[in-house]
Amino acid sequence: MNWQTAIDKIQLLDVNVMKEAETHLDQLTKPQGSLGMLEDLAIQLAGIYQTTRFRVDPITSFVFVGDHGVTEEGVSAFPSEVTTQMVHNFLHGGAAINVLTRQHDVSLKVVDVGMKDSIDNPLLIQKKIGQGTRNFLKEKAMTKQEAIEAIQVGFDLGVMEVENGAKGLAIGEMGIGNTTSSAAIAASLLKRPLDEVVGRGTGLNSDQWLHKKKVIQQALQFHNLHSNDPIEVLATFGGYEIAAMTGMILSAAYKRVPILLDGFNTGASALIAAKIETKSVLYMIASHQSEEPGHRHTLQALQIYPLLQLNLRLGEGTGAILALPILRSAQHLFQEMATFEEANVANKIVSQN
Repeated sequence: MNWQTAIDKIQLLDVNVMKEAETHLDQLTKPQGSLGMLEDLAIQLAGIYQTTRFRVDPITSFVFVGDHGVTEEGVSAFPSEVTTQMVHNFLHGGAAINVLTRQHDVSLKVVDVGMKDSIDNPLLIQKKIGQGTRNFLKEKAMTKQEAIEAIQVGFDLGVMEVENGAKGLAIGEMGIGNTTSSAAIAASLLKRPLDEVVGRGTGLNSDQWLHKKKVIQQALQFHNLHSNDPIEVLATFGGYEIAAMTGMILSAAYKRVPILLDGFNTGASALIAAKIETKSVLYMIASHQSEEPGHRHTLQALQIYPLLQLNLRLGEGTGAILALPILRSAQHLFQEMATFEEANVANKIVSQN
């Protein structure tokens, strides 16, 4: 289905099931609200799945890959060739995301949406829209049509995965230069000062960080966007992988499954998705808040709260997988704890004064 048609079918969460879940949580053998965000998470999951007997497994993790023309301006500590080298690492099982998905029994899929190079490997899902984006300091990174097609890639893969049995999706990315794109997207959509949204990415020193900010400032002035049209902002600054993750977020909302976000780059995709269809935010779960300063402002704008704070800045979807045990815990606590009545425990606390 075309994603532009499907977004009209995205629904609100099931309020009646959420009320049922809240009532059940208050009957469990614990002080009301004492499991904090785990209770909020259980209620959200019940509303997403439209049942209190929800299951969060199996989860599929996707890594979307794309290169960025703006790396020509020296905005990254690493050359764009590292994108290709890291994809080889993913395919051989040696990256952090490989380790974590193996540990937590999660299927991992790597998708080429816009690498400069091409890799002939059956483990790599080939969905290339272009060989890297254009340098957005000089022209738009993508045409609007390219952005729309890249969104469709993520949407189609998400729909297919859920129809094949996945109960949830996790997203991550690989693409040297992508925090520069994400910072430009955040600055454009959030109207925040660059000091608040531009981070050090792969490890820039102070001079390199100042240069990165200068490049983004010049690009914002060059394009002089007055529109909040999310597709225009995405096409101007974004990457193919950022667009594809936007599509997968929309697919999760369309198919009524949760989507685990990772760091700043997935946050940029989430901003775009939220601008396209506000209800998509209801299906998002923020796994963590990354070291990139713009991520905090992105999450605040979306009004979603991170489950973890581990000072991560790797990407690949690593934070999303690290947060998965929390979703599993919310499910098991909600469904397996005894109620006060079942355990024959008094549900009133007697004052000791």
